[in-house]
Amino acid sequence: MSDKDLENGNSRDNAPPQYTYGDTEETLVGTKWTRFRDSFKKNPNARMVTEATDAEGKPLPDQPPAEPALSMKLRDRHLQMIAIGGSIGTGLFVGSGAALEAGGPASLIIAYGLIGVMLFCTVHALGEMAVAFPVAGSFAVYASRFLDPAWGFAMAWNYALSWLVTLPLEIVAASITVGYWPGSRTVNPAAWVTIFLLLIVSINLFGVKGYGEAEFVFSIIKVIAVIGFIILGIIIDCGGVPGQPYMGAKFWYNPGAFHNGFKGLCSVFVTAAFSFAGTELVGLCAAETENPRKTLPTAVKQVFWRIVLFYMISLTIVGCLVPYNDPNLIGASSSDANASPFVIAVKNAGISVVPSIMNVVILIAVLSVGNSSIYGSSRTLAALADRGQAPKILGYIDRSGRPLVAILFSSLFGFICYIVAAGTDTRTKAFNWMLAISGLAAIFNWASICLCHIRFRRAWKLQGHTLDELAFKSQATVYGSYVGFIFNILILVAQFWTGFAPVGYGEMTAGERVQSFFQAYLAFPIVVICYVGYKVAFKTKFKRTHEIDVTSGRRELNLAALLAEERAEQAKWPRWKKIYKTVC
Repeated sequence: MSDKDLENGNSRDNAPPQYTYGDTEETLVGTKWTRFRDSFKKNPNARMVTEATDAEGKPLPDQPPAEPALSMKLRDRHLQMIAIGGSIGTGLFVGSGAALEAGGPASLIIAYGLIGVMLFCTVHALGEMAVAFPVAGSFAVYASRFLDPAWGFAMAWNYALSWLVTLPLEIVAASITVGYWPGSRTVNPAAWVTIFLLLIVSINLFGVKGYGEAEFVFSIIKVIAVIGFIILGIIIDCGGVPGQPYMGAKFWYNPGAFHNGFKGLCSVFVTAAFSFAGTELVGLCAAETENPRKTLPTAVKQVFWRIVLFYMISLTIVGCLVPYNDPNLIGASSSDANASPFVIAVKNAGISVVPSIMNVVILIAVLSVGNSSIYGSSRTLAALADRGQAPKILGYIDRSGRPLVAILFSSLFGFICYIVAAGTDTRTKAFNWMLAISGLAAIFNWASICLCHIRFRRAWKLQGHTLDELAFKSQATVYGSYVGFIFNILILVAQFWTGFAPVGYGEMTAGERVQSFFQAYLAFPIVVICYVGYKVAFKTKFKRTHEIDVTSGRRELNLAALLAEERAEQAKWPRWKKIYKTVC
């Protein structure tokens, strides 16, 4: 290629000398248009999977440092806000209302608290593995490496599918949220979903930096809104609003702390899990972070504050301000922002302006989850394609480090949201079935992450490594992964029971019971079909401990020297800084 060709912005895919393996920088010179055009062309040297193999396809014993194919443009501030507020949407702001109505305020706190403890263990386990192996596909790839390729295939497709259906689900929820304002009800809902779909797709086409900046802004708004609600909620509860009496915990006594007994509590678990879904995205972001060894541990620690601030404190206040028999909660769908206990709590206090503000926050939160859905599904699909577990075209990485075809494929699922034009009944049925696909997906993935961590620790020790060689160790330790795995299994059992015999099942017909079960447990047959199908087709075997690869996927060869230097520096920190760095 001549210098003149470069000056004119011309390039050939078969010989781009300025692009090397893992290089995603736009180094072409020329006009802005030619640089923009060339950024969409394929980077022939980029691959999602960074495992070096021999002629037989087995991992090499001495792995070179991983060269990521994706653009490493996520900064520390992006990762922190994704950890704190990313993917918080209808599950918390709206779905918690259905959970409150089903189980009462005490069930709400117990279920969300237990899920929070389990997720703390899970995210720390994921953080330890993601810092050690910041590979594209993250936990879906770990399942193939540490457990069984068939299980990795099932988990990856389960995870990708859950995000693919979440996109239209959240866009539909956004169009319903807009209906809160009377002036928007005369507008065809299809117009709103078109605007939201274009906005979300456009953000993701800007690449990981566009996603990171959008989530940074969205998360700041959500954090400010939740802190504002907590302060306002305390004022309302203490009788600080003119004309409103002191409330305290009166709704815990009348109508009561629990509703529908133990089954009511069990029915809240899946709603709580759906609310927490997406927390694991911080691990998926590791492959697009410049230095995950430094930024990811801090982001993982932020999850504790996310659980305490967003869930435990805010929902405790919700339980004090909204009774489980509030007319606005009964029979409300999980997509209707008018059924949000956050909105109801303020509206019942007679404050007229704040409910509109909360609905704006809910709208932003919904768009944030839609944004995350394209990010999560596209990265997982691209990693699958590069491992030969999805159509090869989905592994197309352009010169800006975007999995372009996977992003476009994920965006196509957004067109399902036009189901809103078919009427309320059709929309509700479609919404419930999409929710059924994504509902249990998170539970399977969290259980898989915990089991992967247990197997990783065992293989790490057997192959002669010590914990001191790890840049980040789970604060919950490997025992936390046992707790997380067992608890996820118990949630699956509880969901099976409440799906098979839901609250009030005695008054349901046989057809309604079957529909109720599959809406509660649809993810299970999907996982089984994927696992068994891949297992039979490729005759994969469960990885024995000595066969597990604990070498490929690392970025730094001189890690021991780097860690020794950093730990020597940390030993000189004052006590307050050591405590701060432990929790933040």
